[in-house]
Amino acid sequence: MSPFQAVILAVIEGITEFLPISSTGHMALASAWMGIQDDTFTKLYEIVIQFGAILSVLVLYWRRFIDLRSWKFYLKLLVAIVPALAFGALLKDHISALLGKPLIIASILTLGGVLLLFVDKWFRDPVITRQEGIGYRQALWIGCYQVLSVVFPGLSRSAATIIGGMQQRLTRPVAAEFSFFLAVPTMFAASAKSLYDVYREDPAVLGTGNLSTLLLGSLIAFVVALLAIRFFIAYLKVNGFRVFGWYRIVAGLLMAGVFLAGR
Repeated sequence: MSPFQAVILAVIEGITEFLPISSTGHMALASAWMGIQDDTFTKLYEIVIQFGAILSVLVLYWRRFIDLRSWKFYLKLLVAIVPALAFGALLKDHISALLGKPLIIASILTLGGVLLLFVDKWFRDPVITRQEGIGYRQALWIGCYQVLSVVFPGLSRSAATIIGGMQQRLTRPVAAEFSFFLAVPTMFAASAKSLYDVYREDPAVLGTGNLSTLLLGSLIAFVVALLAIRFFIAYLKVNGFRVFGWYRIVAGLLMAGVFLAGR
């Protein structure tokens, strides 16, 4: 992976992590398109810069995270993260196999777009308008929806959890914010596990040059994600998901066409 390619992937991650269009799918397809070797460092890089983007949530919502009196907030996140951690550990090989197949990711990207065309019509009567209104049952259900993004890379963790929140009668902005909050422990766990696995199996990958690339990519993803979150929340207050649905359909079909033509 060249420095230029690393920067491109970091920008893509920052833009797509919080939008319901699949950051994992976009990075996997961008890597295939740019001819980036699917080696240990590339896989590690794509996970670690996701955590860099997630850190933007801590900056934008720092008051909620430092209020240690809100122990229920942390307990809800714990309840919501358990399903994804369990299934992520069980399906690691399955996920790695799917990420190596751009045509499958493009297909999931397209089908997820079709779902987003209808989600606003399916969930029209939200009753939970504040984060404090989310109960443990709602948190667990949202966590179960997050599992879908683990099983089907390209579906989008953000899309799955936001749809799960809306199904539990959260408003669009509240569902999106809870999705952001849930991303922090989820991606922290994924990044820590990936770093540990690489350190245990191939510590040379964490050489000085690669560490610098990881830090640079994480910083770029963090800055871009700050802007993406602000845009997304402002957009959802007055608009729905149809534009993201159409984007996913067009992007998925285009990516599938380019992949097939390349073959």
